[in-house]
Amino acid sequence: MSTDYWDQLQSAALLGTDRRPLPEPDGSPALQAAAAGVDRTDPATALLELAALTAVRRRAGLLPLPAPAPEPPAGDDERPELPAAAGRRLAVLLAGRAAGTTTQPNLAELLPQWLSLARERGYRPPAAQVPALLEAARARGELRGDAVALAGPLGRWLAERNPQWRYVLRTAGAEGPTGTDLVWQQGLFAERVTHLTRVRRRDPAAALALLAGTWPSERAEDRLLFLDALQEGLSPADEPFLEAALTDRSRNVRATAAELLSTLPGSALGRRMAERAQAAVRLVDGVLLVTPPTACDAAMQHDGIPPKSPTGRGEQAWWLGEVLAATPLSCWTHSFGLPPGRLLALPVADARTQVGAHAGPAADGGPWRDELHEAWARAAVRQGDASWARALLGPPPRRAGSPAVAGAPARLLAVLPPPERALWTAAFLRTHGPGDAFQLLGACATPWTPPLSTAVVAALERAATAGSYPWNHSGVLGLTERSLAPATAPAVAALAADAAPDTAWAETFARLAGTLRFRAEMLAELTGEEI
Repeated sequence: MSTDYWDQLQSAALLGTDRRPLPEPDGSPALQAAAAGVDRTDPATALLELAALTAVRRRAGLLPLPAPAPEPPAGDDERPELPAAAGRRLAVLLAGRAAGTTTQPNLAELLPQWLSLARERGYRPPAAQVPALLEAARARGELRGDAVALAGPLGRWLAERNPQWRYVLRTAGAEGPTGTDLVWQQGLFAERVTHLTRVRRRDPAAALALLAGTWPSERAEDRLLFLDALQEGLSPADEPFLEAALTDRSRNVRATAAELLSTLPGSALGRRMAERAQAAVRLVDGVLLVTPPTACDAAMQHDGIPPKSPTGRGEQAWWLGEVLAATPLSCWTHSFGLPPGRLLALPVADARTQVGAHAGPAADGGPWRDELHEAWARAAVRQGDASWARALLGPPPRRAGSPAVAGAPARLLAVLPPPERALWTAAFLRTHGPGDAFQLLGACATPWTPPLSTAVVAALERAATAGSYPWNHSGVLGLTERSLAPATAPAVAALAADAAPDTAWAETFARLAGTLRFRAEMLAELTGEEI
């Protein structure tokens, strides 16, 4: 059989058997015998049957292609596999369904916590569950760090073969080669950031050299994000590079470099800012006298202070705030010899109105008091100074409408040690509603301590009694499901039993109790503790 016969059949099919008669078969005797048995009463049907015979003949004659080279296996994973119960729990979490429960726990809230703890414990998932794990992390970016680390070498191996999971290769938590600069030279931007982060963790000096080598040719937006990668492991060795970045042609790059330098203890920028700050704020006879800058000179702009406020604030207030926020806080305690709490209690006055005047500072603390305290709050967050953050926060306000805390309370709270954060927030919740504490709760370490968990449950009970609806507190409830201490489950179940049947709060408390029990079981499976 030649290929011409196949072409003849195609021609007859295209033109129609009424215009092109069926070709006579040739080829092997067996095919000719089979073709002779085809009924030609209906030419169209006969054409299809002849085509089928010819196709079988053609395919039967094909030679097999050379076998592809076998894929290299995934790298070894020395970590112990998950305990069997924990593996089954992972399958439930990934499927998003829990069997045998009357009240469906919120598995979406629990999966991040499970992944984090499993990673911390050094387990590897069963190989059969790795694809589902990668797929879940593809849809939820917040899972990727833990999911990719947990998936280990097998996850990376799979990602190299499935374009849908390429994010694995761009996630800093993934194990991957760090010795090659090929990714840095040719990779996508996210891959380059990941590569720089990995090198930075392994060898900060090598990462800095890598960045310095291509810095002039990078785009401004890329330079900005590469600078962010230097936050991790920032040290005096980075200072010369950051000082050079203060002259960058991009304003945002200059501002980011200045902010990094302001968090670096003993930096030259910190000393320059301290000189400006001490010229602007003096302690005279127990009063902080403020003389705000009258201009944003070239030196100030070089150190990252924009001449124009992006928020429309008064220029002098803007310049003063930027200088003070970038000044090391130790400058004040050393220069004035007072701890943060006593400095914050001092009256504040405008130095220009005090010249030759005998009147004291204004009863409300003067026009610059808020500016001073706000800037100190920004500095406390930026420098991670717990003593200043504690003084700025003060005791928790005892009632709504109390004077506002300078700065962002949640950000100041995040500077304190976790137990102190929990105690402060628990005290806050005793006199405030759960909605008022949403950001503060988000700054607390999880799982919440028993006192904080008790305070949250009490606040939710008060909210239910006061007639509000659960959806008014959906944000806090979401945090509660993944953060409340599991030991609180009986108290929550009691609230569910006491609530009016078939109400929104009864359903909410029952669901929360179910989630807490589910979480207690899943944590015990990973930690080996009994519940």
